[in-house]
Amino acid sequence: MMSVVEKAFLGCLMKADYLLKDTVIQPEQLESIRHREIMQRMLGLTQAGRNIDLISLTTLPDLHSFGGMSYLSELLSHADLEKFEGIEESILNLWKEREKSNILTLAATNDWEIAKVIGELDKINQAKMDDHTSLQQALSDIYEAPWEDKMILKTATTGIKKLDVMTGGFQGGEVTILAARPSMGKTDVMLHFAKVSGWAGYLPLVFSLEMPEKMLTSRLIASTGGFNRIKMRDPKRLLNENQKNTWSDVMGNLNDTHMQIFDGSGQTVAEIRAKTRKMMNQFPHRKPIIFIDYLTLIHSGQFYGGNSHQQVTEISKSLKVMAKDFDCPVICLAQLNRSVESRADKRPMMSDIRESGSVEQDADVILFLYRESYYNTKTQNLDLEIIVSKNRNGQVGSVAVNYNENTGRIEDHKR
Repeated sequence: MMSVVEKAFLGCLMKADYLLKDTVIQPEQLESIRHREIMQRMLGLTQAGRNIDLISLTTLPDLHSFGGMSYLSELLSHADLEKFEGIEESILNLWKEREKSNILTLAATNDWEIAKVIGELDKINQAKMDDHTSLQQALSDIYEAPWEDKMILKTATTGIKKLDVMTGGFQGGEVTILAARPSMGKTDVMLHFAKVSGWAGYLPLVFSLEMPEKMLTSRLIASTGGFNRIKMRDPKRLLNENQKNTWSDVMGNLNDTHMQIFDGSGQTVAEIRAKTRKMMNQFPHRKPIIFIDYLTLIHSGQFYGGNSHQQVTEISKSLKVMAKDFDCPVICLAQLNRSVESRADKRPMMSDIRESGSVEQDADVILFLYRESYYNTKTQNLDLEIIVSKNRNGQVGSVAVNYNENTGRIEDHKR
C-alpha cells in the first residue's frame, strides 16, 4: 500500500512540477529510502531552476541507483493529479503512524515520563491539512453562479478611501506587512481588510496561527453588527432586542464575504500554498487575497539551528514568491520590538519590526498602526493612525480612521 501511494505521489510531481512547491510532504516523511532520495533530487533540480520531468531526471549521474529509466517511467504511470490531495493525506497519515510507533518504542526503552510522551505525540498530530472552517459553510460556489458576475479585479480595496488613494489598494503579486505592538488593533484591521475585500468580490483566506476560528468569527460578528465584544460571550443574555433583530442581517452580510478561515498552529508556507490552491479550485470565479496572522508564527520548512533571522528571511522570500505565483495580494501581520516603548515618540519605525532586514526588503508595502490613546489615556485623540511607511508604487504618509475598541469596527472619518 505504502509503496503504491508513494509512487503515485512522485509520479504526480513529475507530471506537474508546480506541485513540488505546494506539497506539505517532506522527503523524510516517505518510507522508502529510494523514494526519499528521488524527492531530494527533485528539490535539488528545482533549486537549480530546472524542471523535474522525466527527461531532466534521466540526466542524473546516479540514475541506476534509483532503478533507472524504467523505474521513473513506472512512477509516472502511477500519477493521478485529481487525487493528489488524497495521496498527500495518505502519506501524511502513514508517516504519523510510523512516528507514533517510533515514539512509543523510544519511550519504553528510555522510560520517558507520560507528559513527554503526550507532548511528542501532540507534535505529530499538529501536522495536518484539515483545519479549514468555511465561514460560508459550504454553500457551493456553483449555487451562486447564475447571479454572479465574473469579476476580474486588479486590486482589492482596503475599505479606507484615503488609504486606497495612497496605496492603490492591495495589488496582485504584492506583499503587505501590517505591523504594530500588541493590543494596537492589528487583528481588527486585518479582519476589516478581509471583509471589505470579500464584499468587493475577492476570496479572503485568513490563516490565523494564533487565534482560533471561533474567536475570529465572534470578532467579525461584533465589528459588523456594532456589538460590544463582551456581549458576544453570551448573546442570548447580553444582546438587547434591537441587536437580536439585526443578528440575521449581520450573518447574511458576513456570509457574502465567502471568507475562509484556517486556524492550525505552526503552518508552513507550503501548507498555506496547498490550501490556497485548493480554495482557488473550489472558487474559480474569485481571486484569492491571503491574510496571515502573524509572521513569526509561520513555521520554516528548514531548520536554521534556531537562527530566527535566517528563518524569517526564508519565510519572507517565500511569501513574495507565493504572491507572485498566485498573482494575489498577501497581507501578513508582524509584531514590533519593545524598543518602541522606550522612545519619547512611540510611532513605529522600520527598525522596530522583529528581524526586520529581509522583511523590509521583500515587502512592497509596510503599514504601521499607532493609537495615541493607547499611551496617553488623557488625550482627546481616539483615532487609529495607519502609517504607510513603505510603498513601492506610491506615496508614504499617514491616514487616521475611527476605531471602536469595544466592537472592533473601523471606519473612514466622517468629516
